Amino acid sequence: MKFTLHVWRQSGPNARGEMKQYEATGVNPDMSFLEMLDVVNQELIARGEEPIAFDHDCREGICGSCGIVINGVPHGPRRRLANGKIEAKTTCQTYMRDFTDGQHLWLEPWRAGAFPVIKDLVVDRSAFDRIMQAGGYISANTGGAPDGNAILIPKRDQEKAMDAAQCIGCGACVAACKNASAMLFVAAKVSHLGILPQGQPERAQRVVRMVEQMDKEGFGNCTNYMECEAACPKEISRQFIARMNRDYLWAQTQDLETTSSGGAG
Repeated sequence: MKFTLHVWRQSGPNARGEMKQYEATGVNPDMSFLEMLDVVNQELIARGEEPIAFDHDCREGICGSCGIVINGVPHGPRRRLANGKIEAKTTCQTYMRDFTDGQHLWLEPWRAGAFPVIKDLVVDRSAFDRIMQAGGYISANTGGAPDGNAILIPKRDQEKAMDAAQCIGCGACVAACKNASAMLFVAAKVSHLGILPQGQPERAQRVVRMVEQMDKEGFGNCTNYMECEAACPKEISRQFIARMNRDYLWAQTQDLETTSSGGAG
């Protein structure tokens, strides 16, 4: 197989970027997309040219490091599976057999003001880290592991919390959203802890701090286009956004009640 690649090249955060064209020939259809880029980079290095910079780590769809917009779709185009579901995957789980021989492929980084380009296809996603630092944790003492295991949690809550915990923080939801909103990511992290009993003592503070940090980072607002859910490689449900909005409104009410009674805000 052979492909014509149109790749976004940008030497640094403040440099002017542009699309450059490369030919990928002799591509094995069973190669992953990142393996194909490795081969292209080897050829570029052999010619004395700068290799294409892109993020990756586990290459198993676990870590969330990889992230490339391929032909306008974060992580690459999906296909309908035998059971009728749309395939959910990361860039590293995209294979060259998913494309047509001779196809032109356009490779771009995540496009969002809160994800500034570092180089080529690599963006700075540390905004997600700062959101997590603002409240995505439990600091209340819940005892040791045996104590935690002794807390009975309904199966429905267990499964819902695990559904939210599947978020790998790749940022595809932001790249897919026309507003560059991080609502799906924040909602997953807020809901994961907010559903469990261990997360209840800091539930109000958590949602307020994380949402406020999200706004400070410059992410856009959610306008319910649901592109985030469609692009998510872990199929995080948009229902978590609704849950987070309810929690945020409830937390604001809690603050007002606490302040009016003369307690801490």
